Amino acid sequence: MSELYDDPSDAPSSPNGRVRTLVLSAVVLVLLIIGVTRFAAFYTDKLWYDSVHAGHVFTTLFWTKVVLFLVFGVVMGASIGASMLVAFRSRPFFRAGDEHSSLARYRDAVTPIRTWLFLGVSVIAGIFAGISGAGQWRRFMLWRHGGSFGQKDSYFHKDIGFYVFDLPWWHYLVDFVLAASALALVFGLIVHYLYGGIRLGGGERLSSAAQMHLSALLGIFVLVKAIDYWLDRYDLVHSSGPSFTGIGFTDDHAVLPAKNILAGIALICAVLFFLNMWRRTWQLPSVGLALLVLSAVLLGLIWPAIVQGFQVKPSEADKERPYVAANIAATRTAYGIDDAHVKVEDYSDNANAAKTSPTALDNAASALPVVDPSAVQRQFEQTQQEKSYYQVTDPLDVDHYDVDGQDRALVLGVREVNEHGISAGDKNWTNLHTVYTHSDGVIAAFANQRDLTDTTESPELQWAQNATTDDLTGGPIEDRIYYGEDSPDYSVVGRPKGAKPVELDLGGHGSGSTTTTTYDGTGGVSIRSTFRRFLYAVKFGSANFLLSERVNDDSKVLYNRSPKEAVAKVAPWLTLDSDPYPVVVDGRILWVVDGYTTTDQYPESERDSYSAMTDEALPQNSALPVAPTDQINYMRNSVKATVDAYNGTVTLYEWQPDPILKAWESAFPGVVKPKSAIPADLLPHLRYPEDLYKVQRYQLARYHVTSAVDFLQGSDRWAVPEDPVNAGHLQTPVRMFMDADPTTGQTGQVWSLTSTFVPNNRNNLAAVMAVDSDPTSAGYGTIRILRGFGESTAGPGQIANLFQTNSVISGAVADFSHSSGLISWGNILTVPTAQHGLLYVEPVYASQAGASSSSYAVLAFVLVSYDGQLGYGHTLQEAITDALTGGGEATETTPPPTSPSSAPTTSPSASPSASPSASPSKSPSTTPAAPSSTTVPAGVGTLLDDAKQLFAEADLAGKDGNYARREKLLAQAEAKVKAAAALLSPSATP
Repeated sequence: MSELYDDPSDAPSSPNGRVRTLVLSAVVLVLLIIGVTRFAAFYTDKLWYDSVHAGHVFTTLFWTKVVLFLVFGVVMGASIGASMLVAFRSRPFFRAGDEHSSLARYRDAVTPIRTWLFLGVSVIAGIFAGISGAGQWRRFMLWRHGGSFGQKDSYFHKDIGFYVFDLPWWHYLVDFVLAASALALVFGLIVHYLYGGIRLGGGERLSSAAQMHLSALLGIFVLVKAIDYWLDRYDLVHSSGPSFTGIGFTDDHAVLPAKNILAGIALICAVLFFLNMWRRTWQLPSVGLALLVLSAVLLGLIWPAIVQGFQVKPSEADKERPYVAANIAATRTAYGIDDAHVKVEDYSDNANAAKTSPTALDNAASALPVVDPSAVQRQFEQTQQEKSYYQVTDPLDVDHYDVDGQDRALVLGVREVNEHGISAGDKNWTNLHTVYTHSDGVIAAFANQRDLTDTTESPELQWAQNATTDDLTGGPIEDRIYYGEDSPDYSVVGRPKGAKPVELDLGGHGSGSTTTTTYDGTGGVSIRSTFRRFLYAVKFGSANFLLSERVNDDSKVLYNRSPKEAVAKVAPWLTLDSDPYPVVVDGRILWVVDGYTTTDQYPESERDSYSAMTDEALPQNSALPVAPTDQINYMRNSVKATVDAYNGTVTLYEWQPDPILKAWESAFPGVVKPKSAIPADLLPHLRYPEDLYKVQRYQLARYHVTSAVDFLQGSDRWAVPEDPVNAGHLQTPVRMFMDADPTTGQTGQVWSLTSTFVPNNRNNLAAVMAVDSDPTSAGYGTIRILRGFGESTAGPGQIANLFQTNSVISGAVADFSHSSGLISWGNILTVPTAQHGLLYVEPVYASQAGASSSSYAVLAFVLVSYDGQLGYGHTLQEAITDALTGGGEATETTPPPTSPSSAPTTSPSASPSASPSASPSKSPSTTPAAPSSTTVPAGVGTLLDDAKQLFAEADLAGKDGNYARREKLLAQAEAKVKAAAALLSPSATP
């Protein structure tokens, strides 16, 4: 057919050629798209690092990964390629019968692509090895920059730095060499077999060259395995036994000798394989290899099981005692719960309701945060967010600020952008990424005071600020929040000179009005070229970066805006606390993120799942293993990080420097600033981190026991109590002011993080754990364990049960249900006061049944348990008074009130928990009858009739869900009752 054409090249291409061209074009296109996408991610990542002045972090990480990729990739690829090349070049030129075998056909098929095949296998293996090597940058940098801990383990007496910095890296190198030699052996076998160096039939089965080659590879493999066995000896300090982590009796007397023997056998086998390169028999190497395998089974598996079953179990307390003692000491040191950090005190519960005055007990408990942050988040959002496109971050945070010269506990929430609140018709690229770019303001309420003057709104929270202006620092602040926990993925900000601002801003400072603004901060990356616009269009998958008029030469793009995300990129070697919290400092809003240095390589310390220890859900038994990266057995709060909510500036400060932090500071110099650089205004608002507290609480449940015998018996094991109102979850730690430890010379109350323990599988109170959380205090970080409570001392769960089953309290609470309300029980506070004994406090919240999106919970009652007596009221003072003056039987006989009431309209008391003294502690359920008398003062009947009518109207308002009106009417009714009572008093009788 080609003769029809003058030039054969003009003939139509064959179908196979067209398909090949299409496939090749598709492959090239896919590779081009992947390449452009990866380059866009890489380059924009670099631009972000430069924008937060952390470009050297990006550079160090990049070149470290590149070098590791190349080194391990080249070594792996060269090992496999060299093995195949040696096998090919040492192939026999002629072996009888091969020319008629099926291998000849395979060789003929491989020959045209042999070079590409060898090269492809080597390159692919090298790429995978390089990726694996690059992923080990943490191990490499710790090995490269790590130093000494200045402490030694109790068994091998090696510096702890050897286990944390050196051993993991050596293990990876040994495993890598094992993998490289094994793959080189496999591919060498294939090539030898393909080209006749190995025959499966009769005659000479291996050529001399094949025998030398394979013997050398097997010798290398077994020699490295001997090194692996030797290093495994040191891993016994991390072994997981049935009762504890670390070397046990079985490890010491069975596993460790087995490792030594196996290392010796492997070394002998390696020598035999190397000798076999010149000897023409496989008998001795085969016997040695079989002995190694048999020894691994007998000594590595069967013998330890025998020792554990027949020596340890019958007398575990005697056999394991010295090893458990080492585990206890190492665990307490590694988690910072040793005697240097923990003080165990015998607490004397001297609660005596008969001898304690309500005023004295109220003064001791006046600073308690009665407001439960988890219960009032909706009220923050509904009453303070002002616009549907704002939301309040959940969970709320608790902090303390100096307000009018008094250190006050505050509940804080940050107003964030809520894109779900934007109407569907307005959700376009322009609005989402250039208009709704930021939020405004921190919202704060007193954690222990209700607003008793507010009769137009629910008299629930006493706000420490108005909606948009925070005066906690005594002056105006930059309250625009461009970097927050719920900020948009990215926003484009900035405008040309003379152009109108387009970013929506909450203006009017509480008026609810809005205005527009333009970001003028230092954060973000400038988009000043078409090239950058193209890269960001690729990164975010939006062509609007190239097409929209909102993107101009003065524009910036803000991304990586979550505080945790920003800190994680600047310091990827830190483990971060799960709860960033806002602080108001020097006219700015800063996010504070606690950073931890952790490892799972601390010798003999108990290894547990980090997520399980910090999760408040109760741990469930599971047969599935926990991911190794989640396991830790050492933790320090080494870094305090801040992220500026306006500029996105990330700053890291040394807090509790340890050898691991020192290694990272050597690897990334200048990233972490010294502790002395922390601003004086910021320091008081730093706090003891909650995740560290939870980890320490988890470990102290077992490791408060320092006797090895008692530890093995488990007779004094504790547990964190289950949340009484949230089944399946552990009780949440509480931040509050607590009486200072008098032995430290401190007086008054100290900002603390507290929790409780109950005996394992019991519900009575075993201990209270409190840690000094005030960084300006000399005792910061000191953990106090108050123990010595008797078995009759009720725990939080039992107190919750008493509250909910008490007929008077349950009757008062049930009244809300009768009024179509829903009840929720708050977190129970366990308060061991220094002078008055143990006090329990629990808030109770009510909300409208069939709740609409605008409903929220309001505080209905405060419940108190003291010295076995129960009380309730609308404030903590009322509840304490009721418990001390009524309580017990009196509480049972008092008729339940129709509904909760607040005090008459007076200004809030100076005491945070107090209500005006004129306020009655209960609202009567019916109008009280006049006492039997021959003369009833004029006006009493009218006052009581008016009160009855007001109570009826209040009840109707409650049924309608109008709690604000109900509280107002109840206050007026109480005033009528009080006036009637005054007329009926003896002093008023003529």
